[in-house]
Amino acid sequence: MSTRNRRFPAEWEPHEGILLCFPSDGKDWPGKYRAIQWALIELIRKIAAFEKIFLLLADQTLQGRVKVMLEKAQVPLQQIFFLQQRTNRCWMRDSGPVIVQSDRGREALDFNFNGWAKYPNFRLDRRVPEKIAAYFELPLTPVSYKGKPVVLEGGAIDGNGRGSLLTSEECLLHPNIQVRNPGFDKSDYERIFEDYLGITNVIWLGSGIEGDDTHGHIDDLCRFVKPDTVLTVVENNKKNRNYRPLQDNLERLYKARLENGKSPEIRCLPMPETLTFEGISLPASYANFLILNGCVLVPTFNDVHDREALSTIADCFPEHKVIGISAIDLIWGFGTLHCLSQQIPA
Repeated sequence: MSTRNRRFPAEWEPHEGILLCFPSDGKDWPGKYRAIQWALIELIRKIAAFEKIFLLLADQTLQGRVKVMLEKAQVPLQQIFFLQQRTNRCWMRDSGPVIVQSDRGREALDFNFNGWAKYPNFRLDRRVPEKIAAYFELPLTPVSYKGKPVVLEGGAIDGNGRGSLLTSEECLLHPNIQVRNPGFDKSDYERIFEDYLGITNVIWLGSGIEGDDTHGHIDDLCRFVKPDTVLTVVENNKKNRNYRPLQDNLERLYKARLENGKSPEIRCLPMPETLTFEGISLPASYANFLILNGCVLVPTFNDVHDREALSTIADCFPEHKVIGISAIDLIWGFGTLHCLSQQIPA
């Protein structure tokens, strides 16, 4: 049982800044590395207008090159803080630490990233939590349960800051595919969430969207936008493979309860048209938005539904600016804005 009274802050709570990583190569985006570099520069430019950015880079050479690119894009360099750390990939939502608040202040949790239980090259990524904890002078806690390291990515969970958490069965409970923690059931995860995140109420959705490399991350499906409100993606085309799984998730939400026993308010977000590249279905989702201090950045896909998605999210955040960011190139890496980033709570 936790003795630290931990709390998992909601993403809309104040940030000290945003953690990002600039890739040293284009392995996650075959054939698109040059385009990806400038897409990331534009993302950094947008974030820097609202928050500090803590930017991981492999070495001094890459830092110098990125600094030149930032200057060309007129990014205010006083908002950028460079940290040198080699990584396998740059998906900070998953390899970075989850920072919680406790009665001892902020605490960095290390959820033992293992390449989504899919890819073997993750050893460099495993060093990211230690690097970030040391930089911010935070205690680093490796997460374990029954004597075993617990594997969990930040993209698999979303909280309202009050004790409720969203996650999916496909990601955490599938018996055969990308099994993070063999033998764990719902009660095991709920105990872990309670001990390390202060969660008293878990809302389990079912399956993720087609093409999701993570096998069901919640940040492509459903997000808290207020303590009592969730925004969930729906597919209106009954012939689309996402239609039935997303309808099932919607039905689960109608039956769900929050930590106070009340039903959540449910808002629906459209899905973009199916996006493919080189014959591969890509997990394009408007739910992969990033909440900043005073702004929400939303991935867009040159799609007829872009405007509806931006309008819906703007309705949920009336006091924030809502800005669309083209994610056509980014999604070739099977993730967009939320996947790339990790907030540092104030």
